[in-house]
Amino acid sequence: MSLLIALLSAPPAPLPDPLAAGWQGAPVCEVLHEDARQRVLRCRFAPGVGHERHFHAPHFGYALSGGRMRLTDASGSREVELATGSHFASEGTEWHEVLNVGETEVAYLIIEPRDRAER
Repeated sequence: MSLLIALLSAPPAPLPDPLAAGWQGAPVCEVLHEDARQRVLRCRFAPGVGHERHFHAPHFGYALSGGRMRLTDASGSREVELATGSHFASEGTEWHEVLNVGETEVAYLIIEPRDRAER
């Protein structure tokens, strides 16, 4: 019984960042560039491929090739059409997961600035 109580009271495991998160054991993002100021990732999703639950630090995103994605986060699930060339800035995401529900590959860049305090 004490093992069950310990398991139930243990803090949840921390979520992976977008590079560490993948899909069914395979990576979906790769590092294109990393230095003391920033990290640039390219993430690619063939139809039916997603990105398991993960968090994001503040970042800028740019769609290299768009398509239809299902996003799930604390507010629920929704499908969005991501247009090629669209972009956004985010102050960070506590958690989300995505799935390519369209018929084309979706690819985008994530540019994460490094915290100046870390330098």
